[in-house]
Amino acid sequence: MILPGNLPTAIDEVARALQRGALLGLPTETVYGLAADAENDAAVAAIFAAKGRPSNHPLIVHVADAPAITRFAKEVPVFAQQLIDAFWPGPLTLILPRRAGMVAAATGGQDSVGLRCPSHPVAHSLLQACMQLQPPVWGVAAPSANRFGRVSPTTAAHVQSEFGPELLVLDGGECAVGIESTIVDCTRGVPVLLRPGAVSRDDIERACGLKPLSKDELPDNTPRASGTLLAHYAPDAKVRLMDAAQLQAGLDLLGADAAHLGVYARSPLQAGAGVELRRMPEDAAATAQELFSQLREFDAAGVRLLWIETPPATPAWEGVRDRLQRAAAA
Repeated sequence: MILPGNLPTAIDEVARALQRGALLGLPTETVYGLAADAENDAAVAAIFAAKGRPSNHPLIVHVADAPAITRFAKEVPVFAQQLIDAFWPGPLTLILPRRAGMVAAATGGQDSVGLRCPSHPVAHSLLQACMQLQPPVWGVAAPSANRFGRVSPTTAAHVQSEFGPELLVLDGGECAVGIESTIVDCTRGVPVLLRPGAVSRDDIERACGLKPLSKDELPDNTPRASGTLLAHYAPDAKVRLMDAAQLQAGLDLLGADAAHLGVYARSPLQAGAGVELRRMPEDAAATAQELFSQLREFDAAGVRLLWIETPPATPAWEGVRDRLQRAAAA
């Protein structure tokens, strides 16, 4: 059931439902999440079961504000606090040392925890309402509200199409960012970028004065994190990334024989009438905002093969490029 997220009565209703152990479709500025009380192991297990997600693949815990960090994390390095000050609330997840005995199920048994404070007003209102309950719900575990490995949802209708009308969903409109949060590991003494997003490498360096390392620059013992599997974010169609010249050459070769083909590109291309041709925005943020909706629309149009122009190799495009590379790997 979809409830309007701007109604205080709806916020109160779903806060109490979370307290009872229910699952919820939650809007954030990045994507919609499948939410549950992070400290309720049975509710967390229900998230993994509903998504078909491996139980050792950690979830991000969403909190109402920075002071709530101390409930779940045992320490916050100086550079991590600088990132919090710069980007919270917002699309940034920090991996911090986990406080003993807290949210082990949500973190896949790791000794670290991913924490985020979302900026979406509906998510913020819900998290604040959860803190007012007795007993309070201190944090909400919320991976993307889709079947594991599939395209993330950016509208309430997307969530309902994944899990049916029985799931409570707060409608917060279309997500403004459109791809999942940037994830930075803060357990290594330096920032390590585990998943790119709207907060870029350059943004991170400007905020804390440290250039973020990539996961492959360190020994392979960084914490597991959401959305970092090789194959992820995949539509039904088979995705292939190509440059503009390759795209046009392929379209010329197919000519009028193209069927069930979709093309998503920044460059102007000539295609037959049977091709589902969509123009990718020139701006990285605008592309991120519409990306998952476009992938879902290609599936709805019956596209079986999806050709996408490879995004530029610049920091601003890294989040979009990451999602498309993982979609192609699937």
